[in-house]
Amino acid sequence: MHQLLFDIPFQLETERLMLRAPRQSGDGSIVNEAIKDSYNELKAWLPFAQQLPSIEETEVNLRKAHINFLKRESFRFLIFNKVTNEFIGVTSFEGVNWNIPKCEIGYWVNTKFSRNGYMLEAVRELTKFGINHLKFKRIEIRCESTNLKSRSIPEKLGFELEGTLKNDDLSANGIKLTDTCIYAIV
Repeated sequence: MHQLLFDIPFQLETERLMLRAPRQSGDGSIVNEAIKDSYNELKAWLPFAQQLPSIEETEVNLRKAHINFLKRESFRFLIFNKVTNEFIGVTSFEGVNWNIPKCEIGYWVNTKFSRNGYMLEAVRELTKFGINHLKFKRIEIRCESTNLKSRSIPEKLGFELEGTLKNDDLSANGIKLTDTCIYAIV
């Protein structure tokens, strides 16, 4: 089946969370505010957070994510608390390869919502959705070997550590070589 024919909902729900695809417009300010709230933590691990983006830059990024969702090339979900409607973070299917089919999961959380199990809950739901609905045969989570918080997510969800690639990537700030852990569930 052609990837554009996959019926993919714009919203997923867990016990506490609502995962929603970026809208065609209007999500930039809430996501930008979370990036500002979490800047010091995000800067350590993510290249996009080396400089604070403007609201306009964040809005453009989210509109591109919306287009990629429609094209079935990647699937970004904004994470909200179902009761308070507070924006918590982002999780996504990236690097989708429909020929295998496989993908990689990425995520980041607003620092003020860390340590509540929200990201674990969101990534668990996304993993189940990928395996059961999209029929992915392989889902990877890649993270820097020293990012212990990020590594705890796939470890708690039963992903297998398939290996660590030495000197595989540059640090988020582009200054030094880093090692990448590859976790997968098949």
